[in-house]
Amino acid sequence: MPARLARRSLLPLLAALPLGLANAPARAHHGWSGYISDTEIELTGTVAEISFGMPHCTLRLGTPEKTWTCVLAPLSRMTRRGLPDGSIKAGDTVTLVGYASRTVPDEMRADRITVGGKTVELR
Repeated sequence: MPARLARRSLLPLLAALPLGLANAPARAHHGWSGYISDTEIELTGTVAEISFGMPHCTLRLGTPEKTWTCVLAPLSRMTRRGLPDGSIKAGDTVTLVGYASRTVPDEMRADRITVGGKTVELR
């Protein structure tokens, strides 16, 4: 195939590449339908690690049974509701109320968090 023809064939693909990359975070973000929304669970444990980031803040919570990955709210909502970056630290004891994942046995989506005697609705 002549180089000129090959370049012409790749042009539409290269032009569409930025659009595909821009949508990558949206495709990676899972919907809430992946959680068992008719059975609320409550977990109390020690924060092993926390990430104040996008698309959602997350924390790893050590409980007597296992360590859970807990999906919290987006950073902007956490901040608006009084839990900015740095307000929860590894070693803190927290209670989370939310829903277990349908497919990941150690993941939950938190709707409410209690830390330092303060309860915050995340959804």
